[in-house]
Order: sequence, then structure tokens, then C-alpha cells
Amino acid sequence: MTTTVVENDVDNALVADQAREITTKVDRPDLIFRGIIRTSGIAVLTVMSLIGVFLAYRAGKALNVAGWSFVTEQAWEPDSGKFGVAAIIVGTILIAVVAICIAVPLAIAVALYISEYAPRRLQSTFVSLVDLMAAVPSIVYGLWGLFFLQSNVTGVARWISTYFGWIPFLSVEGADPTDPLSPSTVYTSSTFIAGIVVALMVAPIICSVMREVFSQAPSGEREGAYALGSTKWGMIRTVVLPFGKGGMIGGTMLGLGRALGETIAVYLIISPVFIIQPRILESGTSSVASLIALRYGEATNFGTSALMAAGLALFLMTLVVNFIASSVVARSRSGAESG
Repeated sequence: MTTTVVENDVDNALVADQAREITTKVDRPDLIFRGIIRTSGIAVLTVMSLIGVFLAYRAGKALNVAGWSFVTEQAWEPDSGKFGVAAIIVGTILIAVVAICIAVPLAIAVALYISEYAPRRLQSTFVSLVDLMAAVPSIVYGLWGLFFLQSNVTGVARWISTYFGWIPFLSVEGADPTDPLSPSTVYTSSTFIAGIVVALMVAPIICSVMREVFSQAPSGEREGAYALGSTKWGMIRTVVLPFGKGGMIGGTMLGLGRALGETIAVYLIISPVFIIQPRILESGTSSVASLIALRYGEATNFGTSALMAAGLALFLMTLVVNFIASSVVARSRSGAESG
């Protein structure tokens, strides 16, 4: 009798120790919300896929004619069968790189000032101003660059080429640094000027991402840094910046994606040339988006197909950049905590 009781107690204990299945009852509002979110995600992926399929279909005729030379050819003469994206892709990348090199330090400085140094009563005002800069139409930036910046930045470009022209991409052909009367037209319509304009357009986007990440730095680690005798900058350098590293990289990549696809502002400033022109201070460059805006109205059926092929190249390049940015943000410490 005693043995039976002991065995029953052991069996009951084993049953009690077994993991129980946890079930969650999903209410109707949760089901509706989940359905809306899922549908929205599927819709976005579907639209992106349809855009890619449309561009590939319309570009098929030109790609069949050009073949692999489409990637290596610099000229753009579709009606004569000689066209490619080598020059315009290089020009697009150079404009974007110049823009990022200017925009990222500016965005970091503004984001740190707003999140760490600005008086609390003024933070919302500064945030609104930065967001308003992101909302300014690109045509406004382009007109500003065309009528104001080009005439005022040539002196800076001349100074850079005079003292740093020994660096290949900062040299300018046809310019004499020792002649003060040499024409300044060689410095206008350049990658450098277009990059400055695009930098001011993408800086608010980068700043917004960085500011949001910096503000999420753990308060406990901030206080711990101060408790160990750290200064304000020391706390930022050891806590805020390491925490926001993923967001900084992700914001930079998102800004790069925007810079690669900028159209009107670049179109108003640059002087299109269809050769690989690596000298950023010299007049003449090109970009995919501005090429499409420039040639679409007068293009033949085959020329339109060639422009669609260029658009497909830009679409794939921007897609890769944004995918890398999303991956970096998601895998970072700041991205994981915000998610």
C-alpha cells in the first residue's frame, strides 16, 4: 500500500514537471491588424517586383542588341547601336560619393547636437527644421545650386585644384592655377557642385535616422560613464556612438540610395558627357536619372528601350544599397533594441 502511494506521487510529479503548451487567444482586432500589416508588406513586395519586371521587359530589346557591352560601353548613341552605362554609372556613383562625404559629417554633427547638447525646449524646434529641409522639393535645391552655388563655389574649386591638384581626381584639365584671369567655366557643372546640392538634400534623412538612434542609447550606460568620471564628449564617444554605429551606417546607406536616384537637381546643374570622367572638380559628368530626364522626350522606340535598360541598372543598384542598409540596421544593437 505504501509503495503504491509513493509511485503515484512520483507519476504526479513527473506530469507536473512536463512543459505545458501555452495557447494565446487572438482577438478580432489583432487579426485585423495582422491582416492589414501582412497585406501591406505583400503589396510593397509585389509593387517592387512589378517595377523590376516592367523595366526588364521594356529593356529587353535594347539589352538583346547591346549584350554585355551595355555594361562596358561609355557612349550613348542608341539609334546607332553604340550605347552603354559605364560612363553614366560612374558619374552617378561619383556624385553620390561626393554627396555622402559632405552629408555624413554634417548629419552626425547636427544629430549629436540635437540629441545631446541642444536645450530641451529647443529640441523639437530643431527636429522640425531638419524635417522641413527633407520636405523641400528637389527643384528648389537644383535652382539654388544653378543660380547661386555655381557662381560662388568656383573659387573653392579653383583653390582645391591649385593646392591638391596632384591628387588625380582633384586635378582639372585646361585650367592654369597661376593665371588669375583663366576662365572659371572649367569648374562649373561639375561633380563637385552636383554633389554639394545632393548632400544638402540627403543630409536631413541621414540626420533623422542618426538622431533617433542616438536618443535610444541606454540611460544606464550614460549614467555609468558619468559615474566613472567621463566628460560629455567621453560619454558620447564610449556610449552613444558605439550604440548608434549600426544606425549611422544604415542612415548613410539610405542617404546613398537617395543620392543615387536624384534627378532634377542634378539635371539642372551638370553638363552631360558620355565618357568616364573621374575628375570631380572639372566641368562635365553624367548620371542615370538625369540621362533619362534629358533624353526621354526625344527618344525613339529603341531609344526608350535603352533608357529603360539604364533605369533597370539604377533600380538594381539602389535596391542593393537599400537592402544592405536595412540589413545593417536590423543586425545592429540599436536596430535590435528599437525593433
